[in-house]
Amino acid sequence: QALAAAAKSVGHDVIVVSGPVEVSYPEGIAVVPVISTEEMLAAAQELFPDCDGAIGVAAPCDYRPIKVQDQKIAKTGEPLALHLIETPDVIASLGTDKRTDQWVVGFALETDDHRFRAIRKLEEKSCDLIVLNSPEAMNAEHTSVEILDQNGDVVNAISGSKRDVAHRIIQTIDQRLVVNSSLGA
Repeated sequence: QALAAAAKSVGHDVIVVSGPVEVSYPEGIAVVPVISTEEMLAAAQELFPDCDGAIGVAAPCDYRPIKVQDQKIAKTGEPLALHLIETPDVIASLGTDKRTDQWVVGFALETDDHRFRAIRKLEEKSCDLIVLNSPEAMNAEHTSVEILDQNGDVVNAISGSKRDVAHRIIQTIDQRLVVNSSLGA
């Protein structure tokens, strides 16, 4: 929400592809509601060709059940095995498909080996920048992030309210990706 509002406040057209969450977006921000990761990927792939870039703020589910029952599963007294498969990676798909005049920014919420894992995600997902944050940011008023470039260098370390951090993330994206891409805002 904060990033969408920050992008809108500096003149960007913003489209949010969102799963079922309780979030109110500011007026003027288009929201495309989806339920599953597969629906999110389809919507993002449909919209991305007409966009300058994409920001993958929060990861959808990484796994889903192989089989979903259409009715209640009755107790049998026996153990129940749940088989899961990986869902598609939305940001990696967009990163792979981006044109040379497009950019992709990912987020990495890490608990161990923070920078190493963030840099690995940046490379695997073909991101232009990645924002490294921690679980402490969830449901908190304040946060601290680092923005890493494709070389793994920290280009900005930001702390403060989520609103202020969001504005500075958008500012960094504008300075490093939008201005340099000749696309403009």
